[in-house]
Amino acid sequence: MKFNELGLNDLVLEAIHHMGFENATPVQQLSIPEILANNDLLACAQTGTGKTAAFILPILNKLTGKEDTSINTLILVPTRELAVQIEQEIQGLSYFVSVGSMAVYGGGDGTRWEEQKSALVEGTDIIVATPGKLLSHIMQGYVDFSQLEHLVLDEADKMLDMGFSDDIERIISHLPKKRQTLLFSATMPSKIKNLASKILINPKEIALSISKPAAGVTQHVVLCFDDQKNKTLDFILKGRPEYDSIIIFTSAKIKVHEIVYALKRAGYKNTQGVSSNLEQEEREEVLRGFRSKRTRILVATDVMSRGIDIKEINLVINYDAPRDAEDYVHRIGRTARANTKGEAYTLINPKDMPKLARIERLIEMEIQRASIPEEFGPVPEWKVSGNPSNGNGNNKNRKKKFFGKKKPSS
Repeated sequence: MKFNELGLNDLVLEAIHHMGFENATPVQQLSIPEILANNDLLACAQTGTGKTAAFILPILNKLTGKEDTSINTLILVPTRELAVQIEQEIQGLSYFVSVGSMAVYGGGDGTRWEEQKSALVEGTDIIVATPGKLLSHIMQGYVDFSQLEHLVLDEADKMLDMGFSDDIERIISHLPKKRQTLLFSATMPSKIKNLASKILINPKEIALSISKPAAGVTQHVVLCFDDQKNKTLDFILKGRPEYDSIIIFTSAKIKVHEIVYALKRAGYKNTQGVSSNLEQEEREEVLRGFRSKRTRILVATDVMSRGIDIKEINLVINYDAPRDAEDYVHRIGRTARANTKGEAYTLINPKDMPKLARIERLIEMEIQRASIPEEFGPVPEWKVSGNPSNGNGNNKNRKKKFFGKKKPSS
């Protein structure tokens, strides 16, 4: 379906055309008419499906011609990276629509706080905020949400996972009861349904591709011990010299520096790490380098798995399995976006085998096992709750043809 079939006005359609888009994604096709009809919405769709534009476009449509500067829309997100990403997308899409926006998040110096305060006091059409920082401003007593018409919760499941439930409820207590509320989530656990029942009124529901990786991702699992992981990283990377955009995910902040150090020692100089240990400006500089391809390899924690909107990422490597199976989908969802192709490797030690079993149950498929060279030593056996072994300590029956080099195109 094309955007001009969705009831959007000419100014918004011109902005969409200027951005180079013509066809709406499924979540956009289903969401935009419901939002334009002023219905509350509960939408579940995986990362990379166009959720941001699904709520921004109809809101911009409603804001066309708005004359005052009161806060009309509040978008709550889990991370500062996602706040920046969405605010930048608003700026791009609102090129032909006179709409102001401000991202409110932690980090930075006093100047940043004053800029946020000014936008909240004087008013700006759209505020994109992390819950904690916005609540800090609200507690100062100068935030006026009396004219607010739209509340959007994006990546709601991640916000609850990060412990923002109480903050969200406190923020909502300061909002008008008469408003349109849109809740977008990549997964739909019971805690999301409970939150939806509290804040949505007769919502329309949309569920698309719940917790399934994009079809364009070729997935692999490598069974290995911890002391084999750095050699395995090197082996994967050497087999793909033409890849210029690679993300390596780890679950622990302390590992980011260790992995970056090991890769640079192995000769991968264009490698940088990003985690919450960095100051905001440092994090933004690292991401700018990655977007511009000055940095080839980015090592990141899970906090980044839903806050990176960079197209043409070739390869995602999970240095270790994520804590939650759903996070696996978000990690590998950084590649194969917008119907492109990509690869994903997950390194699994014996401790992480139960996590892999949960991932495979969630995505309803067995992930292709790849093998490391015999000179790396024996690999762990695959043993989870009576599941048959897919590998053994003697390294027999190795599947090398898709590991040392890319899988040939068919």
